[in-house]
Amino acid sequence: MRIYGPNGAALASAPASARRSGGGTFSVSEQDSPHNSTAAGSLRSISTVDALMALQGFEDPAERKKRGVAKGRNALDVLDKLKLGLLDGSVDGPTLARLKVAADGLTEATGDPELDGVLGEIDLRVAVELAKAGFR
Repeated sequence: MRIYGPNGAALASAPASARRSGGGTFSVSEQDSPHNSTAAGSLRSISTVDALMALQGFEDPAERKKRGVAKGRNALDVLDKLKLGLLDGSVDGPTLARLKVAADGLTEATGDPELDGVLGEIDLRVAVELAKAGFR
C-alpha cells in the first residue's frame, strides 16, 4: 500500500543527486548545497510511522469482549466434552490438555465487569476439573 501526499511515504524517498568521479575517491563540489526540506520531510514521515505503530497497538473494547466471549465458549465446550468423557468412563489426556490450553486466556480483562465475572467462574471450574484429574 502506498500513500501519496504531504504525509506520505513519498517524502521519505527524496531523490539523491550523487555524482561519481573516476578513481574511487569521494569529493563534494561547492555548488551542491544541502537540501534542508528533505531532512524535515523524512522526519515528518518517521513521525507518521510512529503514529501508525501506536495505532496498531490500540485494541478496540468490542474486540476484547468478542475475544473473551470466544475463549469462554471454547472453555465451556471443552468442559462439556470432559463431562461426556466422565459419563462414558473414557477421560483421555488430550481432552485435559485442551482444557489446560483453554484456561490460559480466561484471565484477561475484557473491560466488561459482568463478562469478567463469568470468565472468572469458568476459569475456576476449569481449575477444579484439572485439579480433580491431577493434570498440571
